[in-house]
Amino acid sequence: MNATAPAPVEHHASHGKLLTTVDVEDCPPGAVDAVVVPTNRTWAHLDKATGVAAVLGRPLVVLTSGNAAPEAAAKLARKKHVEMLVVDVTALPASVMPRLATTEVLRGTEFERGTDTSLKRNLGLLVSRVVGWERVAFLDDDITVPRPADLDAAAGLVSHGYAAVGLEVGGYPDNSVVCHAHRETGGDQGTFIGGGALVVGNDSMSSFFPTIYNEDWFFLLDDEGLRRSAITGQVVQKEYDPFAGEQRAQVEEFGDCLAEGVFALLDDDGGFEAAADEGYWWDFLHGRMALIDGILDRIESRGRRDGEALRMEIALRAARKRCEAIPPSLCVRYLKALAQDRRTWAAHVQGFPRGTVGLRGAMGALGLARCGTYVAP
Repeated sequence: MNATAPAPVEHHASHGKLLTTVDVEDCPPGAVDAVVVPTNRTWAHLDKATGVAAVLGRPLVVLTSGNAAPEAAAKLARKKHVEMLVVDVTALPASVMPRLATTEVLRGTEFERGTDTSLKRNLGLLVSRVVGWERVAFLDDDITVPRPADLDAAAGLVSHGYAAVGLEVGGYPDNSVVCHAHRETGGDQGTFIGGGALVVGNDSMSSFFPTIYNEDWFFLLDDEGLRRSAITGQVVQKEYDPFAGEQRAQVEEFGDCLAEGVFALLDDDGGFEAAADEGYWWDFLHGRMALIDGILDRIESRGRRDGEALRMEIALRAARKRCEAIPPSLCVRYLKALAQDRRTWAAHVQGFPRGTVGLRGAMGALGLARCGTYVAP
């Protein structure tokens, strides 16, 4: 850790330079093999994704927990004549997922993330492998795809050398609480591609989604840096209130700090060797706190004391407190665990047969007979 006062790392408004932007009209022909949707909400939220699968004529894999009822999802599939596999991830056999070092590093700490989105997306990768799909579209259940053919356009890029291709998120911006507040108070703030609308290819299925906020950013990394990625087409994100409570800001902060810190290094020199240096994280975390302090100052300077300003301030103070608690050594440990887990996951994936079964057969190949429901088209 630095003995002298830190030189804060400035916030990067955008990481767009890391992506290749391609117009849909310029994408080579292609087609997604399936659509994968993680959800924990009622079946009505699956209507958009099911409609996309129906228009494209592709299978839909729905990975559920919480309020999502598998039988209701299956009923929707039959109504729209969509081939579907529904899996209740709360009943997954232990053997389906490996023990990951990134999960253990955070277990029992205030930085542990209790959501199951990453688990669901990882299961989607395993299903894709055993079925033999080459190009899979991940969609969140609050995403609308105005032109379903944009997913096929993204698949065309995947077939021509891109590891992953995201669709531009319109409607409500896809950002963390801190970045939303930065934009709302006049800061320059862009967005990046993410798992809410992401087409991945076979070569990327040996990567994985760690259980952390911005898990999709870490999915795009390998030991050398960012896998070749692009953006094309457009989807629409349903609006939500990022400042509805302080819990979202608290849960996001460690993953947002870590991802923004790594991608800032990628922006600057194309590599992230410095991410193994505690001194770098000391400087970055102080830069992050300076960013939050600046946003709070702008809120105060505007003189607004309405409900939105108060909610924003409460959320930001929660984020800052969580940021202040992050040890630079934990950032280094987590990234070492991430590198280890990439090898663990790749070896785990290799243990399953590739392309030997259909979608119905995936239940048997992965041991999902007790938690999976298959619906024929």
